[in-house]
Amino acid sequence: MVEISTRETYGKTLVELGKENKGIVVLDADLSPSTMTHFFGQEFPDRFFNCGLEEQNMIGVAAGLAASGKTVFASTFAVFASCRCFDQLRMCLSQTGLNVKIVATHGGITVGEDGTSHQAIEDLALYCSLPGFTVIVPADAIETAEAVKVAANTYGPFYIRLSRPRTPLVYSEDYHFTLGKAVTVREGRDAAVIAVGIMVAKALEAADVLAKQGIGCRVINMHTLKPLDEEAIARVASEVGAIVVAEEHLAHGGLGSRVAQVVARTKPVPMSFINLKDRYALSGRAEELLERCGLTAKDIAEAVKSVVERK
Repeated sequence: MVEISTRETYGKTLVELGKENKGIVVLDADLSPSTMTHFFGQEFPDRFFNCGLEEQNMIGVAAGLAASGKTVFASTFAVFASCRCFDQLRMCLSQTGLNVKIVATHGGITVGEDGTSHQAIEDLALYCSLPGFTVIVPADAIETAEAVKVAANTYGPFYIRLSRPRTPLVYSEDYHFTLGKAVTVREGRDAAVIAVGIMVAKALEAADVLAKQGIGCRVINMHTLKPLDEEAIARVASEVGAIVVAEEHLAHGGLGSRVAQVVARTKPVPMSFINLKDRYALSGRAEELLERCGLTAKDIAEAVKSVVERK
């Protein structure tokens, strides 16, 4: 299985965009070798600004540049881009609607050995609560490049969450990203897994296992959490009658909460949720943490079998 870094793809995509649009500027909070914005900084040093370890100030600077007509990309680790900067995000970007794209790396618990202090497991809930923000979690590197390009050409504040480790490719090079439109990456009639980010590949792995057991599992990539593709959710609930939601995020306020609201309002069906259960993880290797927290293909497969039995 081919694995590519979404954060490295982001950095290289920024360089492509910078060549096409001289109005793009990039900010970072002293983490550019990790967020990979250093590629842009090397190519366009006059349009790259290292704000130092002052993430809140970075958001203010980003707002000022956007108010001056620039298309701004601002990057740091996801935990800092959400928890540390929330008031500035609310005041400077959500309430103004300025054209700033927050692209954060090291999302979820797969920061691994960096430990609990660096795990962003509340970020999606926080950003989805902000009026006017578009929230995207790409499934792989190919979708990352497409999503970043769409963000650059769509006015308004964005949050794009990327991962630290290399992750499996889900799509081929001809994939086309459509903002706010979920993608069916595998068909199935018995149940559906609605997944986001790194959990899409794990959902596909689970679907392969389930197929050998006679269970047809549809896999939906809900790459855009906001605006949410409510039509796709209602349709899959009606067609398969059982849903599992998989995400690398706390149970409260993430994709599962948003999907459940739509299902309850349109077509109530049995549901199960693969996510973090009101606790932080520990320090350790990414796959070990995913296993400890119940975020594996095996966990998804078991949840699918459970909702199928409840149909």
